[in-house]
Amino acid sequence: MSRPPLPADLYDLRVPTEVRLSPDGRLVAFTVKAVGPAKDDYREAVWIAPTDGSVPARQVTLGARHDTHPRWSPDGTQLAFLSDRAAVLQTGGGGSLPDRDEKLVDGATQVWVLPLAGGEARELTHLPHDVRDLGWSPDGTHLCVLSTSETATRATRARREPGEPPESDYRFIDRLQYQYNGVGFVHDRFTHLWLVDADSGAARRLTGGRHNDGAFDWSPDGRRIVFESRRHRDHDLDWQMDLFLLDLESGRVERLTGGRGRREFSAPAWSPDGRWIAAVGHRYQGRGPARRDVWRFPAAPEQEGQDLTGATDLMVGASMGSDLIGGGATTLHWSGDGRWITFAAPIEGSYELWRVEAETARVERLTLGRQYLSRIQQVPLAHGDVRIAATVADATHAPEVVVLEVAAGQRDPLSADRLRRVSDLMATRWGEIALVAPETRWHEVEGRRIQGWFYPAARPNDERAAQDGRPVPLVVEIHGGPATLYGYAPFWEWQCLVAAGISVYACNPRGSEGYGQDFVRANYRDWGNGPMADVMAGLDALLADGLADPARLGVTGGSYGGYLTSWIVGHTDRFRAALTARSVNDMTSQMLSGDIGGPMFGTEEYGVNPWEDHEVYWQHSPIAHAERVRTPLLIQHAEQDLRVPITQAEELFAVLRAFKRPVRLMRVPEETHELTRSGTPFRRVENIVQVVAWFRHFLVQGRRGMPPLPREKRIRP
Repeated sequence: MSRPPLPADLYDLRVPTEVRLSPDGRLVAFTVKAVGPAKDDYREAVWIAPTDGSVPARQVTLGARHDTHPRWSPDGTQLAFLSDRAAVLQTGGGGSLPDRDEKLVDGATQVWVLPLAGGEARELTHLPHDVRDLGWSPDGTHLCVLSTSETATRATRARREPGEPPESDYRFIDRLQYQYNGVGFVHDRFTHLWLVDADSGAARRLTGGRHNDGAFDWSPDGRRIVFESRRHRDHDLDWQMDLFLLDLESGRVERLTGGRGRREFSAPAWSPDGRWIAAVGHRYQGRGPARRDVWRFPAAPEQEGQDLTGATDLMVGASMGSDLIGGGATTLHWSGDGRWITFAAPIEGSYELWRVEAETARVERLTLGRQYLSRIQQVPLAHGDVRIAATVADATHAPEVVVLEVAAGQRDPLSADRLRRVSDLMATRWGEIALVAPETRWHEVEGRRIQGWFYPAARPNDERAAQDGRPVPLVVEIHGGPATLYGYAPFWEWQCLVAAGISVYACNPRGSEGYGQDFVRANYRDWGNGPMADVMAGLDALLADGLADPARLGVTGGSYGGYLTSWIVGHTDRFRAALTARSVNDMTSQMLSGDIGGPMFGTEEYGVNPWEDHEVYWQHSPIAHAERVRTPLLIQHAEQDLRVPITQAEELFAVLRAFKRPVRLMRVPEETHELTRSGTPFRRVENIVQVVAWFRHFLVQGRRGMPPLPREKRIRP
């Protein structure tokens, strides 16, 4: 018998977070992330499944805490992965786990290698700091890894003599971008490439300097590595990213991506013949976000490159919203004959697979559905065919691992039922839960077609609804970014609201990704009124169709969605209740603080810095219009948020309280900007509990006054 979803069902969630095919395409390895037994952290383990689906997937690593980043050796006999298991065992003793508050030291995560023929995994690296990524050389004799380590061995700390004061812990900062949300201070740690012997573990640093090197790929002959980095002068004053070529024999580093002006290129992938490098990126054109395309560069220094997908207006690697699935890395994959490059991009709310022909720039769609395909990985088969592994989810299903084959001459895209599922992580966990599928909606504002999704709720069992027979209440949900998108991806918060008798409506207003360059730039110098018009028009269309009660409406959103929520309640009294989460409320202080503080984000979105035109930033700040707010407002913010610092919540709360408005501040300890997506499990559950309780109080129960403060603070399953 089915039942409605509950916030605590999140404790049962298991999500595949990274997918890797074996070189022969017969097996797929993937990481599974699950909630820890104490509900206060996560466990990650590596699983393996045959790509033909002949037997169920099985767990192959311990997963005592975090086993991630599986990488097959070129001959398919070994699986390298990252793990902190050594530190866990040493800290807890006998395999027990440390307390949640007992942080594992930097350097706990190292490369381990598991022989697939049998036997225990062995620890390969012993670098002083964590290893963050890894990749085998084509001949399998070495690995390239990323680490902030400067030396190959740990420095011995001198013992402090009795009576001697501790070492100074002052931080001296001389560059912007010195902190990062979810990580903390990064001003004195820089990520570089290391070369590791696959047998002995001997490690040699390949790159250095006061800049971060990132995603990389080996050349087919194993003589060069292409990697992304920000090595230009004053790189802390912009977001420019270039690709660089490293010659392993000489150690020489040369910039691949040339040309005038700023640019941002990442996710490099070498062609099978070694002549070309594909990448995702763009050249800045100003006046709003730039669409990222698939580019091709000759494998030589200072290349202009060729934009292969610009004519399609597809937005490669756009950010799909979901509170169940974190964003995966954007990747590109060549076919074995070098003819095609496979990538993922959204279209009308569905995230699909595509390929572009390298010589002609002809783009073909590979999959067709209402789904979210991500974390793709590909290996070549015979005659130019390829096998692809990915994760797939939709509005009513958590992600699973799927495999598909694409023929070189294929013409028609594969429907969702032709994706072969090789994992079944959630069948027994959420099998009895009844989830609501959305109705797709379209409306038009100022000549733009706006896509939305309506999640209908059944009539709640409350006296008010039974007496008057009115439509059920509704909450409008607004995404962050602004340049991200909603689509056919699961949201547990929405399903829990629907289960409480509250319908949900979400749409992609101007400024959203997935609808082309003009659309994503349509909110340039206009974060408020234009997007608000798009959202309200979609709501009005629902009301005109009798699908919601106009007297029982709520609105909520996070990050930029929180900004627009705060903006909306300062410009209309149509909503009975609102919840603004991790929201931007003071545009000037937002652009000058946190991990994106500086002359980057503001100039991209508004064309000018706050100190150059304070008035435009003030007039576009929700706190400038806070005196007009009459809607009961819950302000949610995480205390360790470095993307949108908690001062944004404090400012709005102070202003509204000074005006004696109905407002409450919900501060969440220890969490970051990612609270709802990857925060501590019990806090994610509690957040949904409070969202539902807030809107039930005003919309379902019909209360006018503020709800009482929660008496019971323990969140029970």
